[in-house]
Amino acid sequence: MDFGRLITAMVTPFNEQLQIDWEATGRLIDELIEVQKSDSLVVSGTTGESPTLTEDEKLELFRFSVRRAAGRAKIIAGTGSNDTAHSIHLSKLAEEAGVDALLLVAPYYNKPNQEGLYLHFKAIAESTKLPVILYNVPGRTVVSLTTATTLRLAQLPNVVATKECASVEQITELVAGAPEGFLVYSGDDGITLPTVAVGGYGIISVASHVVGAEMKQMIDSFLEGRLAEAAQLNAKLYPVFKGLFQCPHPVPNPVAVKHALAVKGLDVGGVRLPLAPATPEEKDFVAALFN
Repeated sequence: MDFGRLITAMVTPFNEQLQIDWEATGRLIDELIEVQKSDSLVVSGTTGESPTLTEDEKLELFRFSVRRAAGRAKIIAGTGSNDTAHSIHLSKLAEEAGVDALLLVAPYYNKPNQEGLYLHFKAIAESTKLPVILYNVPGRTVVSLTTATTLRLAQLPNVVATKECASVEQITELVAGAPEGFLVYSGDDGITLPTVAVGGYGIISVASHVVGAEMKQMIDSFLEGRLAEAAQLNAKLYPVFKGLFQCPHPVPNPVAVKHALAVKGLDVGGVRLPLAPATPEEKDFVAALFN
């Protein structure tokens, strides 16, 4: 299955009571597919505030997104956690909901070793017929999948890709050692172009909520040999990539991108605790990125 070069890790829109705003969710899905040119959407990932969504909310998001996308983009369900048994349970329900693939984050907090990580992902992958995308984000999970463990998991028939947030060096090693058909995505917007340059397939992005069409153009320019154009687009987009996480000091994802969407005219509401809303200073900084 081809998930495309540009995948958006979608925010979850909330209303004033911080319940899911289904009308805004539909508008956002349409925007990401039709305007921002996303090939696939991750629903209920980190950017979607998965830690504070209930299981029922996640399942309804999966079903709603499949219906709304209507084949225009693949829907990838975030069903990973630090509880293998619960991840298996949720993955089976996501499969019943009709999603196209699963995104499985490395287990956080309980700090398994590499064998534990391998067995965790293997157990979930073997519980479903869906394609599985691994998600290595050591900044959030403390543990990090090594290149060797990722490539070992890539031998499983339905483990088809990885979202890698460790380093360009690790992405390079994964590309070099990956079996045919195994796709390597960056999870860091700021290294989208370097990732593609070293043979990675694309990006699972946050910034693509607001600059997705330009990111798609940058990737296409590089792949079609227009290297100077790709570099110029990267230079233009880099302040947005950096600013959404440094506004003007580090803020948790998705606080800034939710405000960026509001600046762009698509209000998706606030964030649930323990995330705090953007301060006036942060809002001004984000708004200035698009002036």
